[in-house]
Amino acid sequence: MGELMVFYMFVVFAGCAVVATLALYARQALLVSYILLGILLGPSVFAVVSSPLLIGGIADIGIIFLLFLLGLHLEPQDLLKMLHKTTVVTVGSSVAFAFISAVVGWIFGFNALECLLIGVSMTFSSTILGLKLLPTTVLHHKHAGEIIVSILLLQDLIAIVTLLVLKGLGKEGSSPLLDVALLTLSLPLLIIFAQLFQRYVLTPLLMKFDKIQEYIFLVTIGWCLGMAELANELKMSHEIGAFIGGVVMASHPISRFIAESLKPLRDFFLVLFFFTLGATLKLDVLYNVLLPALILASIMLVAKPYIFKWLLVSMKEQPRLSLEMGVRLGQVSEFSLLIAVVALNTKIIGDSASYLIQATTILTFIASSYFIVLNYPTPVAVSDRLRRD
Repeated sequence: MGELMVFYMFVVFAGCAVVATLALYARQALLVSYILLGILLGPSVFAVVSSPLLIGGIADIGIIFLLFLLGLHLEPQDLLKMLHKTTVVTVGSSVAFAFISAVVGWIFGFNALECLLIGVSMTFSSTILGLKLLPTTVLHHKHAGEIIVSILLLQDLIAIVTLLVLKGLGKEGSSPLLDVALLTLSLPLLIIFAQLFQRYVLTPLLMKFDKIQEYIFLVTIGWCLGMAELANELKMSHEIGAFIGGVVMASHPISRFIAESLKPLRDFFLVLFFFTLGATLKLDVLYNVLLPALILASIMLVAKPYIFKWLLVSMKEQPRLSLEMGVRLGQVSEFSLLIAVVALNTKIIGDSASYLIQATTILTFIASSYFIVLNYPTPVAVSDRLRRD
């Protein structure tokens, strides 16, 4: 197992280095090149990486660090203000996306329950792409980032509730309503615990040993992963726990130093994530749902930016910035992949519906990241004019 893991790591990072070089010379998006390399080297084509799920579990850590770093840049007061403002946008857009997607599913002959799940899956936007491609050093992008984060956070909570219901329906003797009620109770308890621990344990330790960088690094990693694991034990996601852990540390003077020191670690795991995303795509199954997936993906890529724009403008946001935020939220989410898999495993939907959701999600990932990188400021832009960290 150890030798296989070393080989996989060599294939992923050496391969990504090669395709990244080619992509930069061709002025193409790096994230798309990682996904395409995963498709080529995964089981569906050359099968160099025959067990992509082996590195997939490791890759998920990158999402945890991404949410933790995001939280480090958000003051709790600003977050609460934005959540209040974006609730209408999130709920309104979710209803619109679910209705449009369910209609498309009905047109292609899926049953009522499958149409419902297809609709729900299309309501979410990708936390990974939304944050990975968002610069925060320019003033209006800081404001845009706060709004995008608020929308994504609310969407993630809806996705978690959806997953709890699906898992409850798939277990005998389990009550989905009870699971949702426990989630409603456990979220405030997690926030209170995080605030108390940060104030009375974490901050005193960091203040006492703030000159020892190795210690700060270790404590920060432990805090991030500890909060993630605690949230998972409370029936929430690892990402929600990491995000809360970051938010409660945002007011600490050392938070900016921590954010900079963790960026390379985050990028390491995110490269694994995007490679694994491509490697797990089954081309033979994709062929069977290619037409509806292309149509649904195209509709989402066009509809999401303009629906988000309309809702944000109604909340007194500038039209141009509203459209940019809509484009940045214009893909389907990694949570949709998880919903599709869980619904399939619990026999709630069939193979075709599950693969339709997965194929649509990945198609929007590729198209959206490509469009954003070539047209808007991002940390990974191939153009010097658009590159912003």
